[in-house]
Amino acid sequence: MTKTPRIPPKPPRRIELLAFPAVQLLDVAGPLQVFATANEAAVKAGSPPPYEVHVVARAASMVRSSSGLALASEKLPAAKPPHTLIVAGGPGVEAAAADGALRDWLRRRAAKADRVCSVCTGAFLLGAAGLLDGRRATTHWSYCAELATRFPAIRVETNPIFVRDGKYWTSAGVTAGIDLALALVEEDLGRAMALAVARYLVVFLKRPGGQAQYSALLSLQSADDRFTGLNEWIGRNLSSDLSLPALADRAGMSERSLIRHYVKARGLTPARAVEKLRVEAACNLMTNARLPLKRVAQRCGFGSEETMRRSFLRQVRVSPQEYRARFGT
Repeated sequence: MTKTPRIPPKPPRRIELLAFPAVQLLDVAGPLQVFATANEAAVKAGSPPPYEVHVVARAASMVRSSSGLALASEKLPAAKPPHTLIVAGGPGVEAAAADGALRDWLRRRAAKADRVCSVCTGAFLLGAAGLLDGRRATTHWSYCAELATRFPAIRVETNPIFVRDGKYWTSAGVTAGIDLALALVEEDLGRAMALAVARYLVVFLKRPGGQAQYSALLSLQSADDRFTGLNEWIGRNLSSDLSLPALADRAGMSERSLIRHYVKARGLTPARAVEKLRVEAACNLMTNARLPLKRVAQRCGFGSEETMRRSFLRQVRVSPQEYRARFGT
């Protein structure tokens, strides 16, 4: 009687996290913990660990991160090809990008990898190696303009948490590396495993608000907190009358005084702040719901689809239709 042959377990996927002096600690530790937690969950379920994770650097030594905490690293490998290569960011990325030998290694290694990723300003190192030319990419929101200026061949997107273009994945700032790693786990092991990892780490598998890199309400915060209550009220009443007279009445100021003090505290007019909050709310609705654009415009206080379209072009640089096609459910 023939026996059913035993199917050997798949070898673990080799993950290489590239670090360098003054690397951003969370750019390395965030994704590393996601893969480690996936390994723990797999072992607990009776399966072998799906990942083999290596922190690599120019020399096998302790790499000091920008926060001062040192990371144990292995010397840049040349033999066994990686399944996924992840490049971290941080203040030291400029020196790393200027290292010709490191750029050469990165190009050779990327050619062998199934996936090549960057976290935060790690996109600058991929850009310096020419690996993002002609591709869509993102980075920390405060560095998007610089990335586009320095590497005009890259199609920089300022809004997403992460961008995938073929085998190249780039993510936004710092903690977005966790979002990226969860997406990689979902692609490798399925949504159930990614959700289990996210639950254990007490993070969202997909952040509320979809792809927006940072909250408009957070961006309106400043050391001067006299308008915090007003901004929070605006966020709760986007479909109400938010004209300058209504806001001035709410703030207990004259219209001229409100404009002067608000611009000084926030760097933009109350009208532009209202627009930013309405656009963010519309992005959230279009990412997570199937409402017609007309209903989205009404709920967010735009009044008409055309008004919403003009606001999107100013704030997001794409139309609502384009945004929904790219990020909608």
